[in-house]
Amino acid sequence: MKKYLPRYTDYELKESLEYMGAVLITGPKWCGKTTTAKQQCNSLKELQHPVYGKSYLKLADTNPIELLKGEKPMLIDEWQMAPELWDAVRYLVDESDEDGLYILTGSTIVDESKIMHSGAGRIKRIVMRPMSLYESGESTGAISLMDLFNDEDLNIDGITSNLSISDLIFAACRGGWPESLNKKTKKQQLAIVANYIDIICNSDVSKIDGVRRNPQKVKAILKSYSRNISTLATKKTLMKDIKTEYGDISAPTYNSYIDALERLYIIQNIHGWSPNIRPANTIRKSCKKEFIDPSIAVASLNLTPEKLLKDFETFGFIFENLCIRDLLVYSSSVNGEVLYYNDDSGLEANCVVYLSDGRYALIEFKLGNREIDKGAENLLKLKKLIN
Repeated sequence: MKKYLPRYTDYELKESLEYMGAVLITGPKWCGKTTTAKQQCNSLKELQHPVYGKSYLKLADTNPIELLKGEKPMLIDEWQMAPELWDAVRYLVDESDEDGLYILTGSTIVDESKIMHSGAGRIKRIVMRPMSLYESGESTGAISLMDLFNDEDLNIDGITSNLSISDLIFAACRGGWPESLNKKTKKQQLAIVANYIDIICNSDVSKIDGVRRNPQKVKAILKSYSRNISTLATKKTLMKDIKTEYGDISAPTYNSYIDALERLYIIQNIHGWSPNIRPANTIRKSCKKEFIDPSIAVASLNLTPEKLLKDFETFGFIFENLCIRDLLVYSSSVNGEVLYYNDDSGLEANCVVYLSDGRYALIEFKLGNREIDKGAENLLKLKKLIN
């Protein structure tokens, strides 16, 4: 039996079930949503079940309230296959005085056009991501993000990672997909994300809304995003890049494909941070391009750990995506935002973790001692300008 590795979402889910009637866990497929939800449910309805799935879908269409009967909390896996269940769950939560009734899991962003009510105040939404290095057991966890916020005198001198640069590169190439950790060889572990991309390109981007999309065009878009990972590349730049790979692509077509990939939690945008600055520099507000997991960029470009070990410039961008992924995981449980800062004077912070109480952390991602010192100097300059 496969060993369950604890996830940050475990704590978010447990806490949410204590004060909310229902919880929705979304995120990319294969990131562990169902497995995590199963740890805390007492009954289960899998809408993709090979034997019972069709019956569940018919019942959801004719009498969704009946389908939702059972021991609580009840897990409804891939609920988006029967959108009518959303309003039924909301209704039953309204009718009950109890919390922790339902857990919904799904691999796409909620299509608001197919539901009557948003679920605000009744259904808590949690985004689950692929595993961070701590969740996969590759980080020691010696330094906690919240300890850095809560203890200004925290002594971190001498604390280093146990990972070699080769280990770090392999972790980025393999990604945080739980199933990859169950494979015996490195070759098998790396194959998981390649298979994932094939399914996305050949099936999921068309299934999501019934619009047929060209798999080769999807791959061209993923390659372009990968070549521009962790940058502020514009749509115009990306479309021009795609043209060299695939041919002309119209703006409406590009928008449709990007929307599908965003709804599937493949690509994600990191927004700019706009603090009060002295003097008032022009702050760049375009979104930074990232993937939900750095392995998607690696596989889309047909890179390998061996190739990246000889190309630190490219790995620098992949490394930034890995750091963003992990910070999104760590900050989610404390309702933190992950942003970036960049202005016309050249000042930047690769990442800004902004907490709901107004505290923030300016972060640079660097490989090598010389680059680390430069990054620290840059952050200190930025800190002095913030009101």
